Amino acid sequence: MEGKNLNCRDNEELEYFVTEAKKVTDKGKVASYIPALAELSEDDLSAAVYFTDGTCISAGDVEKAFTLQSISKVLSLALVLIDHGPEKVFHYVGQEPTGDPFNSIIKLETVNPGKPLNPMINAGALVVTSMIKGETNADKIGRLLDFIKKLANNRSITVCGKVAESEFETSMVNRAMCYYMKEHGIFQAEVEDVMDVYTKQCAIEMNSLDLAKIGSVFALNGKHPETGEQIIPKDIARICKTFMVTCGMYNASGEFAIKIGIPAKSGVSGGIMGLSPYRFGIGIFGPSLDEKGNSIAGIRLLELLSANYSLSIF
Repeated sequence: MEGKNLNCRDNEELEYFVTEAKKVTDKGKVASYIPALAELSEDDLSAAVYFTDGTCISAGDVEKAFTLQSISKVLSLALVLIDHGPEKVFHYVGQEPTGDPFNSIIKLETVNPGKPLNPMINAGALVVTSMIKGETNADKIGRLLDFIKKLANNRSITVCGKVAESEFETSMVNRAMCYYMKEHGIFQAEVEDVMDVYTKQCAIEMNSLDLAKIGSVFALNGKHPETGEQIIPKDIARICKTFMVTCGMYNASGEFAIKIGIPAKSGVSGGIMGLSPYRFGIGIFGPSLDEKGNSIAGIRLLELLSANYSLSIF
């Protein structure tokens, strides 16, 4: 791991924006509903920008590892779309944004019973996870982990057992959604098996640099800037980026698209993966969250960068 970051240089300009963005950390709070996340330090903020030419700049402690949480939803979606193709996947999960919180159960009942609206809310992500190929739970999480290691070009990425266990013990609403969808024939798998894989998926751990690198793969439509390998087919990378724009920032996605205007995905550990098409991927870690569950300083940082470098794709 150490050797990898030598080419990622501290950057004064980025450092300045990180310092500015840090000023809002006290307006948010760390996720307390997952015991293992409650221990994170509120005033942390780090960012790495990985350019598609292979250069990289950083600010803050970019070596600090954090769990992906909901950011993993984009990556499991990419894998499952590669495995099954869009037609089959979108038979089970919709493509429409929702204005509800990520763990809301309400639309499962009122709109198209049992079929979740999109793969970025928990209900949809659970269906996607249930479609990962593999004989056993270990095979499934192993396949996803291998795929993510390839995207980050880092073989040392692992699952944080403590966080996975913590979430497995507490995810009752997710279990409820699974049973509800099972009732409606949306998925066939055993609920506890899906929960096992899903909680481990959310607990995959990496640092801001790894995340920036994965962002840059999406920035290049699925092609890895370091290895030149087409890891994700172009059309699937495009689908994933579109979901990041319409649903990537929970129920703040619309405002985020107006203010910042880049494909991005957040997670409740305080991570954000973003990208500027053909230019760079960005990985941010700032555990202090706003009321929507997004990194408060991370969003502020992206606002500053977007305004200064005209990043909006619109």
